[in-house]
Formats: sequence, structure tokens, C-alpha cells
Amino acid sequence: MGEVSALRDRVEGIVRSWHAYELSRGAQAVIDYDCAPDRRPVPAARSRLDVYQQLTRCAGKAAEIGAGARDIRDAVRAHRAYAGALLGRRDPLHTYLRDTQGCDATDRPEEHIQSVRDRAVRAVEELGIGWGPDLNRQLLKSEEPLTPEEAAEQIPVIARELEPRTRALVGTRAPCTVRVEMVDVEDYWGYWLDGAGSQARLRFNRRHSSFTVVQVRQFAMHELLGHALQSASYAQVCADDPDVPWLRLLSVNLPYQMMLEGLAQTLPLFLAPDDAPLIARLRLTHYLQLVRAELHLAVNSGIPLMECANHARARVPWWTNATISDVLSERGADPLLRSYLWAYPAGVDWWVALADTADDETRNRVLRKAYQRPLTPAQLDELVTRPD
Repeated sequence: MGEVSALRDRVEGIVRSWHAYELSRGAQAVIDYDCAPDRRPVPAARSRLDVYQQLTRCAGKAAEIGAGARDIRDAVRAHRAYAGALLGRRDPLHTYLRDTQGCDATDRPEEHIQSVRDRAVRAVEELGIGWGPDLNRQLLKSEEPLTPEEAAEQIPVIARELEPRTRALVGTRAPCTVRVEMVDVEDYWGYWLDGAGSQARLRFNRRHSSFTVVQVRQFAMHELLGHALQSASYAQVCADDPDVPWLRLLSVNLPYQMMLEGLAQTLPLFLAPDDAPLIARLRLTHYLQLVRAELHLAVNSGIPLMECANHARARVPWWTNATISDVLSERGADPLLRSYLWAYPAGVDWWVALADTADDETRNRVLRKAYQRPLTPAQLDELVTRPD
């Protein structure tokens, strides 16, 4: 493990300096969760080009080491691809997603999309809500709107209630505390979790977030019992074993993000399968993510914008021009979101399939492994097909 650990530490040093450089410019952070906090000051990298060159050399070293450095190799490839995009390179989408998210940029079959849609339609209709232009307004009304302050107070309470069941299901005893903050920033996200070690921070962006009784349950599972507890569990593993062979710095442009976002979105299927309003929102989310994936592919392949917009309106009759504009611009123009946002549809599709079709032994094995270490799409598939 010595050679692999040395390379891992070298890559982490590069990523920390890159993170410091981006923050010094007021740009997007590179590190979202630090599973091995180091309080020593880190000098900022001199430039993105310096980072790119250093990552290139690390990629060569990982190739020399071979199979033992598989996780480091995948992380270096992803960081190098993202750094290249920040420098102005625009790889074809299939190349960029394969290098960063570890996923193929492929269309879902029409029959699959229709099947997911039909299930979402049945779920919302069972709540007395019709499919059509007024669906979103009706859904929010039925879910009982809350103020941001009420949501911030209730989310930790719900998470504490569900925490024992979650820990038993995923097999973790790691300590985890979460600080909830309300912010007002001009950015695309409505909710964001980051942190270090056992300490997480959950921010709600007032500009792009809404709150209902059902969404509070959803966010408690997604952000606190999903992202926060999972990240803290990785930090505990890293504290127990300093030689873990994977990068201990979580970044959304890396190839395990599909696992993280997919599991966070689908936790209600494992924790609260009888909660009809919550499961209806999850089934609807699954369908909407598949539509977003279609638009992700379309805008990056040069499909005319109005054709993309008309397709979105046909698929989702309650989406406004503003919503469609955001979906297209985020996935087409931003180097980070062009990669990261693919993790949501790819992830929810994989985890819903696991929840709906796998036997209990397989589901439990994958859930427990997912809280022990970050997993790439290939490693997830191996867990299902070759558990040993």
C-alpha cells in the first residue's frame, strides 16, 4: 500500500492547492467534503495549467502502479478532465462524462421513459392530483407549504427520528453533526451540503428553494441521512485506516457522484416505502431526471434550442420557460454542471432499479458498502453482478 498511499497523498496535495486557488479567485470550490481534514495552511496553486500538468504526471504514475491504483487513476482522470474544461477545452459529451462521472452519455429507451412516467402519473393521481400544467401548484399545495425557518427547524428533528433505522440499515456508527444555514446567493443550487470529518454544513438558498412538509422529510433523508451521514462514515473509515486506496477529498466532478446523488434521491424507497406522498415525489423526480437527461444530451449535441424547449414542454407540461432555460444553460455552458448534473438521472435510475428489483440480500450488501467507501458506477455494477 505504500506506493498507492504516496500517490494518493500527492494527488490530495494537488487538489487542496487547486481548491485554494479557485477560492482565491472567487470561483467554484473543488473540494466539497474533506474526509481527512488537515488543518495546516495550503498554498494556492499558481494556475490551472500548473494543476493540469501535475495531474498529468500523476496519471502516468498511476498507470505505472497498475490495478492497485485503480481508484486514484479514476479520480486523477476526472480531475484532469475537469481542469481541462476550466482551461477552455470542450471534449465531446460522451468523453467528458466517461472521464468525470464514469457514466456513458446514452439515451434511455423510450419505453423505459414512458414506464417511469406512467408510474409517476399513478403515484400523483393516487394523491388526487391530475397530470397537466397545474400539477406542480397542486402538489405543493397538497404537501403543506412551510417557511424556510420552519423547514430549518424541522429537518434535523426528522433526521434524528430516522437516524437509528438508517444506521442499522447501512451499518455505520460514525459520529455526525450538521449545521443548517439559510443563505441568499445568486447561484443555481437550492440546497448544498459540504463539510469535513464528522462536521457537515447544510445550506438552503432562499432564491431557489421551496419548503413543504413532504419536502422536509425528503431533505432530511437526502441531505442529512444521505450525504452528511455517508460523508462522515467515510471520514471515520479514513481515521481508522490511514491507507485507504481512494481519494479522501470528495468533489462533485468525480466518478462516484452517481452513487452519492442516486442513493440520496432514493433513500425513501429504503427507509419509508409506505409514505405515499414522499414516494410519489420520488417517482416524479425519477421521471423529471430522465427528461433532464434527454435535454442534457440534446443541448450538447447541437439540437436547436426551440426543439429542445418544445420537447421539454411536451414531456413536462408544467415547466415554465424559466425552468427550461435553466436546465439547458446549466447543462450546456457550465464546465462543472455539464459533468455533475448527469449524476442525478444516472444515479436515480440505477438506485430505483436496485430498490425495485433486487433481492434483500443484494440491496443490503450494496447499501452497507456504499457507506464504507465511495464507489464508481463500474464498482456498483460489480457489487451486484460479482458480489465476491
